[in-house]
Amino acid sequence: MKKINWKVLIASFVLVFLIAAIGSTFTSSSVNSSWYSDNKPSFTPPSWVFGPAWTILYILIAFSLYFAWIKANSKQKKKLSLIFGINLVLNAAWSWLFFGLQNPVLAFFDILLILSTIVAMIIVTREISIKSAWLLLPYLLWVCFATLLNFAFAI
Repeated sequence: MKKINWKVLIASFVLVFLIAAIGSTFTSSSVNSSWYSDNKPSFTPPSWVFGPAWTILYILIAFSLYFAWIKANSKQKKKLSLIFGINLVLNAAWSWLFFGLQNPVLAFFDILLILSTIVAMIIVTREISIKSAWLLLPYLLWVCFATLLNFAFAI
């Protein structure tokens, strides 16, 4: 069994959950608003589902980053930094666009970019660690569903 690199593991979790905290500042105050409640699609899951779902997804993202990072060479680490960084910024931006600005159209374009970065994350991590790539699959599936919800909200 390989030794855990606690410094990298903690850094992965801090980074991912810092972004999650930033995004949640826009989300938590708006999920009970009349704007959201009156316009959400009928197939939207109950509000209580989103917190646990995103917590699990952020844990998986952090582990994916960790497992890829500890196996990556310096060139691959630059790719990982870039693609995970872009994805996490877009992720936080979605919450601001959708809930903060109440602009589901702009948020829809953002979520399309998020989807493309998740695919890129899977491609990049697969070259380094197949485990890292698999850990991102639930994220991809959830964001596909979220894209459908966002689209239905925007039309």
